[in-house]
Amino acid sequence: MAKDQDIEKTENEDMRAPLITTQDEISENGDRIKKTIKEDRCMIYLTTFVAVCGSYAFGACAGYSSPTQAAIREDVNLSIAEYSLFGSILTFGAMIGAITSGKIADYIGRKGAMITSSGFCTAGWLSIFFAQGPVLLDVGRLATGYGMGVFSYVVPVFIAEIAPKELRGALTTINQLMICMGVSVSFIIGTLLTWRALALVGIVPCAVLLIGLAIIPESPRWLAKQGKRKEFEASLRRLRGKNCDISVEAAEIQDYIETLESLPKAKVLDLFQRRYLRSVTIGVGLMVCQQFGGINGICFYTSSIFESSGFPADVGTIIYAILQVVITALGATLIDRAGRKPLLVVSGAGLVLGCLLTGSSFYLKDRGLASEATPALAVTGILVYIGAFSAGMGAVPWVVMSEIFPINIKGVAGSLATLVNWFGAWAVSYTFNFLMSWSSYGTFALYAAVNALAIVFVIKVVPETKGRTLEQIQTAINAS
Repeated sequence: MAKDQDIEKTENEDMRAPLITTQDEISENGDRIKKTIKEDRCMIYLTTFVAVCGSYAFGACAGYSSPTQAAIREDVNLSIAEYSLFGSILTFGAMIGAITSGKIADYIGRKGAMITSSGFCTAGWLSIFFAQGPVLLDVGRLATGYGMGVFSYVVPVFIAEIAPKELRGALTTINQLMICMGVSVSFIIGTLLTWRALALVGIVPCAVLLIGLAIIPESPRWLAKQGKRKEFEASLRRLRGKNCDISVEAAEIQDYIETLESLPKAKVLDLFQRRYLRSVTIGVGLMVCQQFGGINGICFYTSSIFESSGFPADVGTIIYAILQVVITALGATLIDRAGRKPLLVVSGAGLVLGCLLTGSSFYLKDRGLASEATPALAVTGILVYIGAFSAGMGAVPWVVMSEIFPINIKGVAGSLATLVNWFGAWAVSYTFNFLMSWSSYGTFALYAAVNALAIVFVIKVVPETKGRTLEQIQTAINAS
């Protein structure tokens, strides 16, 4: 009897032992899986870093003219009209870049488009550096503008195509963060360097990008569209890691590409077919909401707005630049948790509030009321506005644009959306001073109304794309 009990006890112990061992193994396996995921994502992070060097180059171009205005006018003896042309021709270059960006990215690949853009920016900076008169300055500014236009399309599209769905929003938002950093750094170091030296500094991110492009893989979705099956699988394997099973993702991408390839090649007029109309409406509509809410007028004339309200312009501009970078970085951490729509709605509400506060300060100043409070009200309104824009409306439209277009129309549709964005940037910056002359508080009331309509558009039309593959997003949009 005792012997039977001993045997039973031993058997029970033997049965329990594996359970304990299994739990330890599960814990060890979990740690190993986490470590493997970290290792596997190194190429994703490196590829994103290389791509957003283009975004930083974009920001450096955009931020160049503000700190260098007085020095360039004095050294090269430019009139106000000549310098205004130098400043504004950037936008026209960007519009040309936007028109051609989709075709270039579709024809020579996403990496090829970034190489082209870097070449134009580098040539532009060298032209500005060697300029002795307005002609080379304008040629250089036009070339850097063209590079900006191509970068503004291809960088977010490339990141969206290489990123896994759980990281896509955050990684694509880094595009906007690096643009803000490029602008802010140009503002700061532009006060320390000569305008020619600052032009040479603008070449640095282009050089880093060109070196990095020799290391990173091409977009697997573009390779699949070109029918390069081996290169497609090799690129996806490098991006996901050697230990990752890519068979399901590869099959999903390949099936979707094959479905799209059965459709005729898209032209501009094809974008208005019923199957594509919703995605085009969303992409273009978000660009309209982003630009016509007043961002470029407020951005380009921040100093004069602070001066008009009685607040020190240099202090306000520094606070503005720092806040923009910090809030954009915070938005990048939230976009894949909170989702795209909530960030856009909250951002839109903040833009309305910022416009109303700033408009109120000008209204009180014009009426001679609460003169001591108006500077604080103006700076609060501007900072609320730029904080709200940086949190959502600055980055998220580019994220959504990179997600919603099927790959067979992505080049044409993306070019259209980018062109609308740059046209809006030009239109708002051009009309801002005229509107302020008409009515300073009325200008901000108008922008508040546009941003309120943008909130309605987002709620009614824009879908949530968080946590879904590009193929799932595009199929759902174009099926509805």
